[in-house]
Amino acid sequence: MSATDNTTTHRRTPSAPGRATFRRGGAEAALSKVPEVTAWFWIVKILTTGMGETASDFLARTLGPVPAGCLGLAGLTLLLFLQFRSTRYEAWTYWSAIVMVSVFGTMAADVVHVVVGIPYTVSAVGFTLALAAVLTVWYVSERTLSIHSIRTTRREFFYWATVLTTFALGTAVGDLTAGTLHLGYLPSGFLFAALIALPVLCRRFLGLNAVAAFWAAYILTRPLGASFADWMGVPAARDGLGWGTGLVTLALLVPIAALIGYLQVSGADTPPQPRPTGQAG
Repeated sequence: MSATDNTTTHRRTPSAPGRATFRRGGAEAALSKVPEVTAWFWIVKILTTGMGETASDFLARTLGPVPAGCLGLAGLTLLLFLQFRSTRYEAWTYWSAIVMVSVFGTMAADVVHVVVGIPYTVSAVGFTLALAAVLTVWYVSERTLSIHSIRTTRREFFYWATVLTTFALGTAVGDLTAGTLHLGYLPSGFLFAALIALPVLCRRFLGLNAVAAFWAAYILTRPLGASFADWMGVPAARDGLGWGTGLVTLALLVPIAALIGYLQVSGADTPPQPRPTGQAG
């Protein structure tokens, strides 16, 4: 019997530019472009949500909403361009793009409220419907919403559209509870800390689908991190610590950069990739 009989072969095959693929028994499988969902994933994600909130506020107050929005859009465009050009998951590329999505997603929600004048109640509903639409089109098109399936350019577009919408939605919901509903930032942070446990509990005890549990938790990380970051940044007159948005942004950026550097070097959240022929395992 030859070495290829009844076995799955993994060999590098030519592919479109920017997309590395291996052939598995006749079917091409591109390398994953997103990280494994580990504890590191949730830690960095929550830190980026807080930093995006305060960085957006700092830039808007320093430069003005429109120039800050243009700067945020330029940064987001550049980093997403680098992310789409990469052939596999790279921690610094992926997480840098997430940071800019956090900043620009906050700006988008704030512009809708501050510049256009739409109440957070309305924008929260609007972003919820937008997210539902993106997820619906994604599922109808691809028959899956799993982040483990982000191995084609089209799915990657759906993924980043979903991520951007969740950040805008989370910003609107966090400001809704803290401001419109008068809960304040710290109580809102505790509220979302409790709510984020629900997908985990529903998954464990009620059999909630893993993909649904993931996206529910993912959405809630945004108002969770942003509420605590706002609480640290706003003045005491607004029941905050009064550290200022610039200082809080810097204080969060340092550990984010350190963690991204660690993940880039260690590969701790790098997804398993197809093995070339002859490798064990």
